[in-house]
Formats: sequence, structure tokens, C-alpha cells
Amino acid sequence: MQFTYRLLVAWVRVSEGSETTVSAAIITKENTKRIIASGNAYPGCWTMLKGGFQPEFPLQTEVYFVCYNKTVDFWVDNVSLKEFNKTEWLEHQQRAIAQVRKRKIVLEMRDKLGKPIQGVKVNIKFTKPFFHIGCAVTETLMQYKKYQEWFLKKGFTATVFTNQMKWYWTESRRGIENYTTPDAMFQFFKSNGIEIRGHTVLWDKPKMNQYWLHDMTPKELLATAVRRIASVMARYSNDIFEWDVVNENMHFNFYEEKIGPQASGMFYHIAHVIDPNATLYLNEFNTLETPGDVYACPHKYINNWRGIRSYPGNENLTVGFGLQAHFKPIRPLMPYVRAVFDYLSETKMPIWLTEMDVEINPNQAVYLEEIMREAFSHPGVEGMIVWAAWRPGMNCTGLCLMDDNFNNTPIGDVVDKLMAEWRTPEQNGKTDSRGLYKFHGFLGDYTLTLFDPHSLNKVTRQIKITNKDPNPVLIPISI
Repeated sequence: MQFTYRLLVAWVRVSEGSETTVSAAIITKENTKRIIASGNAYPGCWTMLKGGFQPEFPLQTEVYFVCYNKTVDFWVDNVSLKEFNKTEWLEHQQRAIAQVRKRKIVLEMRDKLGKPIQGVKVNIKFTKPFFHIGCAVTETLMQYKKYQEWFLKKGFTATVFTNQMKWYWTESRRGIENYTTPDAMFQFFKSNGIEIRGHTVLWDKPKMNQYWLHDMTPKELLATAVRRIASVMARYSNDIFEWDVVNENMHFNFYEEKIGPQASGMFYHIAHVIDPNATLYLNEFNTLETPGDVYACPHKYINNWRGIRSYPGNENLTVGFGLQAHFKPIRPLMPYVRAVFDYLSETKMPIWLTEMDVEINPNQAVYLEEIMREAFSHPGVEGMIVWAAWRPGMNCTGLCLMDDNFNNTPIGDVVDKLMAEWRTPEQNGKTDSRGLYKFHGFLGDYTLTLFDPHSLNKVTRQIKITNKDPNPVLIPISI
């Protein structure tokens, strides 16, 4: 059977009440149900439900719809199931990458009198991509010099600490803060120009909060949580470029239950006051990877985002969507992944894959590559973190980029291949009769070395291409 992608679009509506969760599903070859899309339906208006699947067997596939509220009438209309073969799917990605991640760059060489210079020798080196690809790390980074060397050699531009910045790490005992480990990790990455995501300020999961927080009165918990926000965010203010403020607040509600329904909105407001230059993020699991999790479907994620911005003072606050992207050991539903990116990008807010991994299976490397390619090709996604922190002797029970000797695993080969593919190769050439040198390159930082054989002038310039306008980027240079 030829491998295909099937993209589902349907319009749904219910007869009465408030929002109602609905899903679309197929029957797999194991004769079990697999959800391929989930969302909200409303009375009085039609809502788009979008998702899809890749057929795993050459049999006729039935798609059916589920409404989780049996007390209302449920309507489905304008159902479309569009099929793409693998070549068409990948060609769409390549066209999107060329449009979103690359630009035509024109260097214009002129002399002191403003006249164009022909024959200027041009050398162009790509030094840093604009799109972030990073890797998570643990405290073992500070214990192994080879781990540090490995990380820097890879060319990652961002990182996140798996646990070392979390509240239960920095203040396990009440009133006794210890930032020794995260401070050391922070200084290493700052000194090497690696951007750091702050993960996480607070966590709404009850069991991830210290035991002494559970016994507090609402007033005490609020004051203590605000102290925590101020402690960690002020410490690294202006150096952490993104913060997960309240982790997993769609699946859990520790603070809302104890303080009130607007607790998260209030925390985001306080976080922005403390570090106004950082971008604040929500961070959730299963929105991208599991359409069957009706608590985390993209419609609900957008509603949660609206709730954060409805808090007084948050109306214009940039709140990004963090997608943890912990994929199970089965083929990801790539049409659904694309649909989630489409949904969330309609808000014009940034999207990150914050903890991306795939559970171990024979196709782990293949699945990871599919996910990374889809993310890189979507205009709404701004970065991704591979959740592959290393500890000695871990025997690669999850997603690992290298072994204990820091040699690549097949997963490491995939990440290296993609990072190399998404870099502009070194350019060498000469300006034309109009003094122009043109090339297509990825957004990012470049070092230009220019030599005029007539005047013998040599110039080195650093340029940054971050323009999201699809028009060519003109760089005038005087030699």
C-alpha cells in the first residue's frame, strides 16, 4: 500500500448548553478506536474540527464522530477527507520552509562615491540560525567536561533544565532556597551564548508541589507563590528569554482550587511585571501528541489562553503555547499535528515544542524526524527542544542522542542531519556589474568577508537576517 496522509476537516454544532467536547475517530487494524481529532462544539454556531491520520492497512476506513454530552443533539456537516501521498506531503513542507525560513539576500557593494563595485570577492559563513533547536540538560552537565564539549559542538542554540529550576529543587525545605546548581548551569550557557528557557516557575500538578505548600491557607499560599515567582524570575531577569509560568494548568488546578479560578492569570500578570522582556508561556502535554485527550485539545488550549489574557492587565500580554510533544511509541498522526499548529497559530502567538521526545520503539528515529520536519515547516512554530538530557549509565531507556562515550545514536544522527540541512552552506563568489551578490539563505546570523581587488580593501561584517517579510533582503555595504 502506498503511504498516504489523510487530512480531515468537518464542521460541528450542538443544539443547546455551553461548549461540548466532540471527537472524530477511526477503527484501527487491531479493531480498536483511535481518536484523530478533538475539539469543542457550540450551540448557535458551527466550529471547525480538524485532524487526520495515516492509514496503516489497505482496508476501507470508517470515520465516525463522538459527542461526549448525550443530552444534546449533535450535528456534523461539510465533512472533507483529503488525501496526500508522501511526496506531496514533503513537497508542501519544502515549499513552506523556502517561504518561511529562508530569504533571498542581496549584498550591494558600493565605493565611497556610491558607485557599484564589480568583482568584489565575497565569502559568507552562516554562524547562527534564527529558528531555535535546543536540547534539555540535567545537573550532570556541570560534572562532565565531555558533556559540556558535546553540547557546544552540536550547535544547539537553546536549552532547558529538566528539573533544576523547579521550585521543589530550589526550595525543597520551606524558607531555605538553594540555587547553587541552576546558577552554575545558567552561567555556563550564558557565557557560551546559549538561550535558556525557564522551566518552570510554578506547577499546577498537586504532587509536584512540596508537602508544606498543601497545608497552607489560601492567603498563605498566594503570598508564598508570589515570593517564589519573584525569587526565581528576578534572579535571572533579562537573561532567561522565555518562561513557563504555570506548568500544565489544563490538566491540573492546584492553585486554582486553593486560591481561586483566576490564579494562573494573576501569576502571569505578576511574572510580566517582574520580567517584562521575557516571553511567557503556557506548557501542556497531549495537545499535540494525543488527540484523544479531551482535556488538552487545541480548542481548550486556546480557551485557556484567553482565560489568562482576560485577567485585568493581561489583555495585550504575549502568552505563547508550549507543546511538550511527548509522543508515544506509535506512528504520530502527522495530519493532526499540522492541524494543531494551524489552530494555535491563528492567535498570532509563538509556539514551541518544549519537551519533544518519542518513546523507544523500532521507528523512534523515523518518527522524530517526521515531527521535527513538520514543526520546522510551519510558520507558527519558533523553536523546539529535544528532551534528551544525559545521565551516565542510563542505557538509553528513552530518547538519547548519544551513548556514554558521547557517540551518536540513530536519534543523534537524525538531529545532526536536520540541523545541517537547515543551515546555509558557505558561499563564495564575486559581485556582478551592478555590484550585487545574491543568494538564498536561512534566517539567522552571518559573517561576511569582502575583498575588493581594485582598492585592496578588506571588510568583515556581521549581519542578522530575521526579516519575516517574504521580499528579498537588501544589504547595502560601502567598501
